[in-house]
Amino acid sequence: MATRKGRSWFRIVTGVLMALVCAVLLYQFWLFSQVVWYNYRDPGSSAVMREELSRLREDNPALELKYEWVPYDKINRTLKRAVVASEDSKFTEHDGVEWDAIRKAWEYNQKQQEAGRSKMRGGSTITQQLAKNLFLSSSRSYLRKGQELVLTYMIEHVMSKERILELYLNVAEWGVGVFGAEAAARHYFNTSAASLGASQSARLAAMLPNPRFYDSHRNSRYLNSRVGVLTRRMQMVDIP
Repeated sequence: MATRKGRSWFRIVTGVLMALVCAVLLYQFWLFSQVVWYNYRDPGSSAVMREELSRLREDNPALELKYEWVPYDKINRTLKRAVVASEDSKFTEHDGVEWDAIRKAWEYNQKQQEAGRSKMRGGSTITQQLAKNLFLSSSRSYLRKGQELVLTYMIEHVMSKERILELYLNVAEWGVGVFGAEAAARHYFNTSAASLGASQSARLAAMLPNPRFYDSHRNSRYLNSRVGVLTRRMQMVDIP
């Protein structure tokens, strides 16, 4: 009798585990199909955009995001260079993940936590940031990070570097309710993404790590210093 009960429980547990594995695989297949879709179709929004819109509408139900898609050739090369220089200088060389950068960021963040400091460093590539922005959320957890890595390799397998950068520049957050290069150019400089100058591009790139903060602190000492660094560095990076 005990043996039969044991077998019955084993079958139940095995069945549940198999169902979970199948659900996970189906979800990954769905995500992969979305990656393929976005290789050919431009997104009307992203996961982070929808999350932010929901947050902002708690105070203003009628609010709309500032967002306008522009193709790759309508974004000034200075912005492409500045963003790559700021966010991922080896963008054209790696396969989506910079493991050494992740390790260094983790070690730095551990030291910051031990010292009681809140400033953290990210080790994500542009492809990883695209995976997070387009499909996931701004939350932080090991599960989300793991899914981000899986999506990153999917994106790198399916898309060209040019398409990855085009998508990233169009869905990146650049301020409170401001998404994409075109909206950012108009929000900060009253111009188009195609007409941005080198200094303007460097300033937009410098804002990326903390765009909501810099939206209201546009002339901070650190930001101005970072603009100078990126203006010099942006000519030394490769872009697709």
